[in-house]
Amino acid sequence: MNSTFALTILDELLISDVVEKWALYRDAGDWERFRRVWHEDGYMSATWFQGPAEEFVEASRRGMAQGVSILHFLGGTAVEAVGDRAVAQTKMTISQRDTVHGVLVDVLCTGRFYDFFAKREGQWRIVRRQPIYEKDRMDPVRPGTVPDLDEAVLASFPEGYRHLGYLQTAAGFEVRDGLPGLRGEAVERLYREGRDWLAGSRLPGAVPRIAD
Repeated sequence: MNSTFALTILDELLISDVVEKWALYRDAGDWERFRRVWHEDGYMSATWFQGPAEEFVEASRRGMAQGVSILHFLGGTAVEAVGDRAVAQTKMTISQRDTVHGVLVDVLCTGRFYDFFAKREGQWRIVRRQPIYEKDRMDPVRPGTVPDLDEAVLASFPEGYRHLGYLQTAAGFEVRDGLPGLRGEAVERLYREGRDWLAGSRLPGAVPRIAD
């Protein structure tokens, strides 16, 4: 077998393994292992958080301790790699349970994790994670109970994370607007940043506090 091809397959497997461990360790509350999937300058962007990975780990830890229920389910992963850099896209679903207007609900948001990877000292780890939010829905946990949603507030959130944004705002989170969806300028910009990363850009997109 061609050695270059074998190395590429191995790298793809190692990157996919990191993606899977991110979800498993984060949802299990295994914070020390969760830290290891990031490089020390890693950056996380989500509806409710934007900042360094270490701060995201601590925010997630505090949230879980306070009863915040957010889980992640993964599908397939596709990897593009050039040298010691890679971009991975992974199908995923974010599931959050909370009370909205007195009704216990689950919000399911389907999309992709778009991850910027770097290989340093032989280790593939994440330097930036940006979810792409494609569509979502809200379901009552108890059949027959329906929350009375404010349609104007609901419509104020982007289509891809409309119900997730509504729930998180009701729970006291500050939800960021303009995150990438299935189509539009935000996701096209993200794709450009991914291509630039593979081509050798100093930073993995427009993110602060990250050194190449």
